Amino acid sequence: MTPRPIALRGFVLDAPTRHAARGIPDGAILIENGRIAARGTFSEISKLPAAADAEWLGGPDCAVVPGLIDIHAHIPQYPFVARIEESLLPWLKRYIFPAEKNFRAAEARAFAPFFFESLACNGTTLAVLYAAIHEDSAHECFAAAEASGIRAIIGKVMMDRHSYGDLEPDKILPVSIEQTRRLIQRWHGAAGGRLEYAVSPRFAVSCSAEMMRAAADLAREHGTWVQTHLSENHLEIETVRALFPEFPDYTSVYEGCGLLGPKTILGHCIHLSPAERAKLRASGSIIAHCPTSNLFLRSGTMPWDTIVEDGIPFGLASDVAGGPELSMWRVMRSALESQIARSFSTPCRIPFPAEIFHQSTQGAAEALGKGGQLGTLDPGKEADAVLIDLSEIIPSVEKPLLDPATTAEDLLPLLIHRAGPKSTLATLAAGKKIHLRK
Repeated sequence: MTPRPIALRGFVLDAPTRHAARGIPDGAILIENGRIAARGTFSEISKLPAAADAEWLGGPDCAVVPGLIDIHAHIPQYPFVARIEESLLPWLKRYIFPAEKNFRAAEARAFAPFFFESLACNGTTLAVLYAAIHEDSAHECFAAAEASGIRAIIGKVMMDRHSYGDLEPDKILPVSIEQTRRLIQRWHGAAGGRLEYAVSPRFAVSCSAEMMRAAADLAREHGTWVQTHLSENHLEIETVRALFPEFPDYTSVYEGCGLLGPKTILGHCIHLSPAERAKLRASGSIIAHCPTSNLFLRSGTMPWDTIVEDGIPFGLASDVAGGPELSMWRVMRSALESQIARSFSTPCRIPFPAEIFHQSTQGAAEALGKGGQLGTLDPGKEADAVLIDLSEIIPSVEKPLLDPATTAEDLLPLLIHRAGPKSTLATLAAGKKIHLRK
């Protein structure tokens, strides 16, 4: 049975390039069969034949934006947000490893649906996620993602050094590889391609070279993603240097183990040398920029302008639970504020709102090789979209809330600084409603 068309009305706003946003005041998009069929003014779209049969959502005091993309977060860590510790490694030991150790099938079955609903109510339609080391709970995370309707790239954490698991050290590597292989065979490409797998060696501190090489081989064999962490914290970098003295730097460890490439997503990448950035650019590897987490864990500030100038693909990420919330609007705000703060001590170019919004939508989609499918509200693309209630954002009792002369550049700062779950009226992924505000 052909699904009923859906039409979203509001200020239609997206950012096809990082240089400028575009908007249609009192606009609308028409969604048919999971794709955007038309985009224009409300007057234009409402006259289309399919619009007469459509389910209309929104109105002149709403905004319509592409689904937001979060390219790095940890499912089992979400209940442990805002746990203060001096830095990354003590924080992992005190809070995160115990939390992940206890994240087994029953816990995941109870919690993962809530996690994916939390993503959807924040307007996130695609997320790249870590589970724990346990195969059973990773299955439950995938099952919850499938049921939620969201797009997700998920991986079971792999670690054979300082692991919180119960296996004997000599058994960890073969068991982890076999468990990962089974998860790939079950879930990579599931739900019509909406779900994908990411082979997930946690980071070089907790993985032997043998595990990282085996992980890289497995990802190449099956054509999956790879996700790990790189250059987040100075103590982490020094630890990697001591563990792998045969390599000149942290990035070279991953390069030497075969982990870099255009399907590799590297969390943080704050303290990279020019030589390391050159390796990332040459390999096509993707940076997950996590500004809320970088600040919360006192790790540092990624040099946004340098990464852009070097041409390294990147997207924004919440990095829950290092980041204290799943809102990509809060992440965007933190990205802007952290670069403003950086400019006080280091001459740098501060990104403008459209650029930051782009890296959470079309720019992130392009980094993930999905720019032709997602990221803007162009006809023909899959209908990942968010309907936003501007009355929760604009402090006014005047109606209408927006002046007819409002531009995309006017509205974007309001969204970046004030949008959140309370303002999310509806979230759609591939044209299906995955969240409706009650």
